Order: sequence, then structure tokens, then C-alpha cells
Amino acid sequence: MQGGKTSPTNIIVILTDDQGVWAAGCYGNPEIRTPNLDRLAAGGMRFESFFVATPVCSPSRATLLTGRIPSQHGVHDWLRGGNVDPGAIRYLDGEVAYTDVLAANGWNCGISGKWHMGDSQRPQHGFSHWFVHQRGGGPYMNPPMVVDGRLVEIPGYVTNIITEDALRFLDSAARGGPFYLSVHYTAPHSPWGRAQHLPEVFDSYADCPFESCPQEPRHPWAIGLTDKCLNNREMLQGYFAAVTAMDADVGRILDKVDELGLRESTLIVFLSDNGFSCGHRGFWGKGNGTNPLNMYERSIRVPAIFSQPGRISAGTVAGAMVSAYDFLPTLLDYVGLPLPENRDLPGHSFLPVLEGRDNTERDQVVVFDEYGAVRMIRTPEWKYVHRYPSGPHELFNLIRDPEECENRVEESGLQSLVGDLRARLDEWFRRYVIPHRDGRRFPVDGGGQDRRVGAS
Repeated sequence: MQGGKTSPTNIIVILTDDQGVWAAGCYGNPEIRTPNLDRLAAGGMRFESFFVATPVCSPSRATLLTGRIPSQHGVHDWLRGGNVDPGAIRYLDGEVAYTDVLAANGWNCGISGKWHMGDSQRPQHGFSHWFVHQRGGGPYMNPPMVVDGRLVEIPGYVTNIITEDALRFLDSAARGGPFYLSVHYTAPHSPWGRAQHLPEVFDSYADCPFESCPQEPRHPWAIGLTDKCLNNREMLQGYFAAVTAMDADVGRILDKVDELGLRESTLIVFLSDNGFSCGHRGFWGKGNGTNPLNMYERSIRVPAIFSQPGRISAGTVAGAMVSAYDFLPTLLDYVGLPLPENRDLPGHSFLPVLEGRDNTERDQVVVFDEYGAVRMIRTPEWKYVHRYPSGPHELFNLIRDPEECENRVEESGLQSLVGDLRARLDEWFRRYVIPHRDGRRFPVDGGGQDRRVGAS
């Protein structure tokens, strides 16, 4: 018996790339059209405070998959190198993913879309179906994909191409035992130019006022995309079009699950790998959209929806703070499987939240993040960001200052609080960091990683 049912539960995890928590109708945005995400949320549980462990794609995805933080699994930045031959690198060799556990217990595991954790050409970590992007991002039209280990360019729009493969997998997997499917879209990652997106969707935002994306005065730390994108309506239209086109294909997946009669036996999860700002606070980007790297709420908080009729109450909203490093323990707990041994996992299952049971212990949860030498501790009220070795450090009161405009780290009356948060931060990372993979040891600057660290 798995997950409280007489037969194992199927799982579909839909993961987007660079989708801000604000970029969905069900999260309160009246401008962006996401009817299928709204439909999924109406039939399940929407999390208001789901945090990634690192505000950039590859390390965030590695944490979701393994339950371990970057200073354990060794992926500290987006992977610039080692994705295809020659010189492909398996950055997660030696790690145990939840897909390894699922596959070992009879789940048929497939992935359609973005992998971006090294060696895109060969299946690994329990996946028997492997249709992935060669790298991690790139053009929306005629994308570079991997098919049976071959590097090919497939004609069409990348979101549709990923979905078509996912639908084929579902048709096939439905005839067998339990299945797991990752649907990893590259949307709404850049590029956002008109030529990159479906014309009818792009043009549908021609008259949008984009009040949900105020182009604020340029942030003093802004770098990268900001120069091209700030105050650029074409970029806003492209970002919104990427989300809406992706949402339409989420609808196709939901319809396929219904058509196959699998909805009540399937957990569907929707997440993004990191947050994003489209002019908010005066920059475009995520954790590496500024120099120094940032831990702003719009970079670390992501949309998160969990839905399975009959098990997760419809139309519910969870305020509990949860992290990407809680995802593996929760997913395995949900289907009644044990945690992998000797992994020193920092996270804990939030299954009681999903099932609506009393879970007062989560009221005491504190969330931790890292991005190279930048580390963060977040309580329901306060956020402290420490940059090794010498700052700048930050302290924000998230209740009174949700936009994180007032850095109070030097305020005399708050030095005891700063000391306490710093001590808790240091103690937590001392507990979990593997010394030769410690992010503080490497020159992580947001420009990408091209080799495996701490392998020996």
C-alpha cells in the first residue's frame, strides 16, 4: 500500500524556468492569463511561501531532485559547461535523487524538457524515458534537443515540442504500472523578442498596461538583462506570452490525464525553479540579476501548486513556509517510500500540510538559502542576508517592508537580533555543509559553472 491508497500514486511534476510568483492569475495577477494554472490551484493547494534553495536554475533543480543544498551536492551556479559531448559532466554523480528511489520501487520515470544538470545525452537517475534540451535555455523556435542520445534541432515552438513528448509518454505509461513524469519547460526564460514567440499570443498583450510589472528606477546593483529589458514593452510582452503559451500546454496535460482516467490516482505538482523580477525593484532577473548576488523575495519565492482529488482539499491556500529541500522528503512520504540513507538531508516532509492535518511544528520553520558566498536566513518576520567575507549584509522586516527597501542591518536597536540570526545561520550551515563543497570556497558570481567541484 502506497500513500494511503491500494495502488501506487502516479506523479507529474511540471517545472518552469524563471517564473516569478507574481506571474500567475491564481497568485493575484489580473493581467497575465493563466487559466490552467488557476484551474489546477482551484482543484488543489496553492502555497504562498514556497522558497527555492538558490535563486538560479541548476542548483535549485539539483536541490529539488536530491533534497540537498548546493554545499552538499556541489552545483553552485547555472551550468555553463559540461552539458553535451565532448566533455559532458555528470554533476550529480554519487547523489541519490527521488527518481532513483521511485524507479527502484517500480515507477516508470520519464522526463520531457530541461535537464541542465550536466550530461544531457545519457539517461540517469532512474529515468528510462529521456527527451531533454541539450543545454538549458536558448531559442524558443527550433530548439536544440536530445533524441536517443543524438543532438538534433526540432522544428517548432519549444514549449509545444516538450508537451507533445510528455503526452506521448503519458499515453504509453498509462498502460503499465505507476509512473513519474517531469515536464520541464524552458518558459518563461529569455529570449523574449517578438520573433521568439507565437504571434497570436505575443500580440494579445499589445494593449496590456503591465501594471503588475512596474519599471522602477534602476537598482544600483542591476546588471545583465536590465540594460536591454528595463522599460522595454517588447520584453514584457514576450515574458507574458511565454507564460500564457506554457499555461495552454499545462491545460493539454491536465486534459490528457482526465482523458486517460488517471486524475484521482495522480499527484500533479506545479513549480518554478526560481523567482524573477521584470522591472520590480529596478532590475530584470533573479539572484544573479544584481552584483552582488541577491536574495530578494521575488528571486527566491516561487509558485507552487499540489493537486490530487480526494487527497488534497480543493481550493486551499497554505501559508506554511516550505523549501525546495523539503520537496524530496515530502514526495517520498506522499507515496509511502523511505528516504535514501546516509544523505544528511536538511529538509522535512510537509505532507501534513498537504493533507490538512495539524502541523504546528511548521510554525517554527526557518528557511535557509545559499548562492556561493551569499547566505540567507528567513523567519516569518525577518530576513538576514550575509555575504562572505565582508558584506554588504542586509536585514529586512518583511512584515513592515515587504518590498525590502529598508536595510536595517546597521540599526543600533537591532544588533542583538542580527547577532542571533547570524548565529543561527552559521550553525545551520555548519551542520549540513560538506567542507570540500562549501560554496564560500568557490568564485560563484552568477556567470555560470563549467566544472564539477569537490569530486574528490
